[in-house]
Amino acid sequence: MVIKVLFICHGNICRSPMAEFIFKDMVEKQGLSHKFHIESAATSTEEIGNGVYPPARRELARHGLSCAGHAARQVRSRDYQAFDYLLCAEQYNIRNLRWIISKDPQHKIMRLLDFSSRPRDIDDPWYSGNFTTAYSDIVEGCECFLHYLQESGQV
Repeated sequence: MVIKVLFICHGNICRSPMAEFIFKDMVEKQGLSHKFHIESAATSTEEIGNGVYPPARRELARHGLSCAGHAARQVRSRDYQAFDYLLCAEQYNIRNLRWIISKDPQHKIMRLLDFSSRPRDIDDPWYSGNFTTAYSDIVEGCECFLHYLQESGQV
């Protein structure tokens, strides 16, 4: 079985693509790539078609990760059925996601850091300028999410 994960933030140019490429790298290094389908998307239409924001791209590159070929897209209502997990960067994204996907009967929608021992929002580096902290928080969330999947026997 393939686990389908959609990372979500406001514009799909900072946090969600960072999470997408961090998690892809993480599962690849553990030999688990074949067990996952991983994408990212936005709740807004503001950045559709744009690549990863340059400071986010530089932060990924600093850790040896490429985000080449990424183009921002908006979440579609059909993504709810297409993905097993819709992992948002912050509570604000969940609120906006509910305008696109009105109900969550299967409880697929949550924040990425809800899997950590310190559940919280990932601050938006678009406003804070702190891409290093965003990267660190995303790594923490991805590690905890993967651990959750392994502990629950999904991987």
